[in-house]
Amino acid sequence: RARAFFAAHGITVDRVITDNGNNYRAVDFTGKVVSLGGRHHRIRPYTPRHNGKVERYNRLMVDEVLYARPYSSEQARREALQVWVNHYNYHRPHTSCGDAPPASLAPTRVNNVMPSYT
Repeated sequence: RARAFFAAHGITVDRVITDNGNNYRAVDFTGKVVSLGGRHHRIRPYTPRHNGKVERYNRLMVDEVLYARPYSSEQARREALQVWVNHYNYHRPHTSCGDAPPASLAPTRVNNVMPSYT
């Protein structure tokens, strides 16, 4: 399923960098990365700065949407997260992209972040 998604959006997987969580140490995960033509690289344990882009994204998501205010329901939180992810990818300027949103650099419109963080 992942291969079809990436191919449909013109995305090639060269390397996947992860922390050392149990889900990323699984043989099945590495096998899937390799089957997509990529290499799996795990960062050194206890050095989150080596995965800084993900850590920064997670911090922004927590600060700006997940815990920014109380939600009346899980559904309301999920909806707010979807709005934030869309804004982050398609409207928010990023200095690493020359003050353009990240999606402006992608070949086609992609929104592959799942809206559920329960």
